[in-house]
Amino acid sequence: MSAPSPRIAIVGGGPAGSLLAILLARRGLEPVVVERSPRFAAGAQPGGRSINLALAARGIAALRRAGIDAEVAKLMIAMRGRMVHELDGRQRFLAYGQRAAEEIYSVSRAALNTLLYELAARRHGVEYEFETQCVGVEADGTPLVESHGARRRLAAHVVLAADGAGSEVRRSLVAAGAIDAREELLDHGYKELTLAPARDGGFALEPHALHIWPRGGFMLIGLPNPDKTFTATLFLPHTGSPSFATVGANQAAPFFRREFADAVPLVPELARDYAAHPVGHLGTVHCKPWSFANRVLLVGDAAHAIVPFHGQGMNAAFEDCVVLDELVGKHGANGRYDWAAIFAAFEAARAPNARAIAEMALENYREMRDEVRDAKFQLRAELSFELERRFPGRFIPRYSMVMFHPEIEYAEAQRRGALQARILHDLTEKADSVARVDFDDATRLIESLL
Repeated sequence: MSAPSPRIAIVGGGPAGSLLAILLARRGLEPVVVERSPRFAAGAQPGGRSINLALAARGIAALRRAGIDAEVAKLMIAMRGRMVHELDGRQRFLAYGQRAAEEIYSVSRAALNTLLYELAARRHGVEYEFETQCVGVEADGTPLVESHGARRRLAAHVVLAADGAGSEVRRSLVAAGAIDAREELLDHGYKELTLAPARDGGFALEPHALHIWPRGGFMLIGLPNPDKTFTATLFLPHTGSPSFATVGANQAAPFFRREFADAVPLVPELARDYAAHPVGHLGTVHCKPWSFANRVLLVGDAAHAIVPFHGQGMNAAFEDCVVLDELVGKHGANGRYDWAAIFAAFEAARAPNARAIAEMALENYREMRDEVRDAKFQLRAELSFELERRFPGRFIPRYSMVMFHPEIEYAEAQRRGALQARILHDLTEKADSVARVDFDDATRLIESLL
């Protein structure tokens, strides 16, 4: 005889929380999602913070597992590469990959939140408790939640915390001494702006690219939106010159005219918008263990938030959901689940990959703001594509492994990527073009190292 299904509470109704709810509901479980925001609406996302998300192959594979990839595809705008904006106004396109399917996608956070919520609630009957915030966790792992001024214990056998980088569940567990965690803040912050459409109502910039204005220690990027705007994000140090300490609203216009001149006409109210939008902080969360009392588990950014420079935060969280779903199926039947085994196996599987993508994301920031301008970087990128063509399946550019090959774990992509970086360095040390590369030497290096 089957036991009653355990009551599972998911704290956080963002993309990861809703996807996890859908996956568990498809298994016959009945999760309840606790979300501090009001009921989601596609146009409700406030300006100035985290409007866009990047969706890549890993995230799409997770959506496909949940049977909702076709619905989400309607929200996506393909970005096939980086459009580099030089200081003199010239633009240069750098493809992400060399196959038609090797592209990433810009998605509105508000639209995605709303769609996943609607699919979870309407298609799978998932219960949501909006305007309900977790404010603490008791000694036995029971969350305390507050809604409309009333505080109560959240009745649940299992709590899955998908409440993001600022996870209240994680902070409560740390305060109680139940787990250890640290947040490594980057010495750079960000401020978001909106680039307007062209006068004819179309895109003012190439829509199928991630636009980047790399300037060494800082940069501006732009991602396309369905309404023909671009969400632009300025990344600057917190201190120094230039920095958010020295570039205030009054200095924004001359700073942009000097550094990002071709973007200036697209932000007609630059000083106003710059002043209105807050400076966001960036950091990496390190946490151990990810669970407590075989009852509470941290998932996604709550366990391992990363900086956004590899476009993998949401994708890594979606992979978490898939792995957790698989483990629930492996360690549960007839309403009985071995949560201790599930939680231990989940952390063992995901922690090494979380560390790997956190490190690669930081490295990608340096690449985007600085190295992408260097001739040797461009040569190595061209050579990596050529080696991929000559040694298919054996040499895959690290960026491609991360973005387009969900079958390759992050940790393995990092390991192989380090070996390939040595190969590329050796082959281009004395060459100034792909034509001058010694491919006999390339064969020897690849056969010995890969």
